[in-house]
Amino acid sequence: MGEEQKEQGSSSDPIRSEEAWKEALSPEAFRVLRQNGTERPFSSQFHQVGESGIFNCQGCGTELFKSEAQFDSGCGWPSFDRAAQPDNIVERLDRTHGMTRIEVRCKSCDGHLGHLFPDGPTDTGQRYCINGVCLQLNNDES
Repeated sequence: MGEEQKEQGSSSDPIRSEEAWKEALSPEAFRVLRQNGTERPFSSQFHQVGESGIFNCQGCGTELFKSEAQFDSGCGWPSFDRAAQPDNIVERLDRTHGMTRIEVRCKSCDGHLGHLFPDGPTDTGQRYCINGVCLQLNNDES
């Protein structure tokens, strides 16, 4: 059996090896979620405000954002002014690439989602700039 790594989150979270992640995700989702990559701007189907629903983590299905919190920031990535369940995300200081930013990760699977900026246009003042490849939209009304 290959080396397996416990992902951050509750003790009921699945343990997945990097090989299992590669099998479960598209190559682009693996690069972004597991290797801290960034998708090209305007490449996501979610970069424009569209359908109603809940945006879940592509890696584990955890609820992250509601469509009501999405707005068009013009940056080319899906943007939200608040998390649906703040306890489902982790914010970390990120000093890579010569910048100081707040990285946003899924608490359940420790997947890299994007960054949080304090320049949002709503009353929260927040802009969660999220890689769309990390999201799956659940617009099921059931």
